[in-house]
Amino acid sequence: MSAIHLIRLGNVVELCLDNPAQMNAISAPMLGQLAAYLEVIDRDTTIAAVMLTATGDRAFCTGADINGWGDLSPAEFARHWVRDGHRIFDRLARLGKPTIAVLNGHAFGGGLELAAACDVRVMATGASLALPEAGVGIVPGWSGTQRLMRLMPEAMVKEMALFGQRIKSDRALACGFVAAVGDDPRASALALLERAVALSPRAIEISKSMIHAAQGEDRAAMVEALGSAAIAASTDRDEGVASFREKRKPEFSGN
Repeated sequence: MSAIHLIRLGNVVELCLDNPAQMNAISAPMLGQLAAYLEVIDRDTTIAAVMLTATGDRAFCTGADINGWGDLSPAEFARHWVRDGHRIFDRLARLGKPTIAVLNGHAFGGGLELAAACDVRVMATGASLALPEAGVGIVPGWSGTQRLMRLMPEAMVKEMALFGQRIKSDRALACGFVAAVGDDPRASALALLERAVALSPRAIEISKSMIHAAQGEDRAAMVEALGSAAIAASTDRDEGVASFREKRKPEFSGN
């Protein structure tokens, strides 16, 4: 049965895709699990970072399970399957904690889009990337034509989406899409995470928000979140709340 498992590794959480019969393809229940886990992770201050992994060594994720969407009506496909997946992947991308995808094997379609939603990716030497959607008569629907364009050269995205070309690990490393390539990508990820968890969680969160705002990843929300965080530390905010509760006119100091 397909699932995503949440595993605690101290102050790091591992989210492991487990659908080996379908090469870790993402099913509807897995999407729901991912959404629920992200809400828990976001609010748990004891969690410092997230590592996304998958069972086996053949594939990280070969995309969306065709059994989950193949029989949907056009309206259901667009309104629910595509939009829900897009929303959940966006939630992962905007998580306030550092995230690493461990590409132990091939990352195709939705699997590549899932990896792209993480902050950093490490990749097994023999793994490859692809956008094979056109081969089954659909298009990338979980940010493959959008977020990937900010992370990879346009020509490379077109190679995958328009020509069915697979991108090998050496090219993924050369263009900066992955941070490291090797025989043990999990070890590379853990080494990076060890560095991340030693840093200030709040500084990481703010830095990530600033970087995302610069590249247009939910810029409006990021700007308002940063502004709200700054005003929340002011005495004017405290005075405003106190005066409201005491039903009196506020006396703002500008501090």
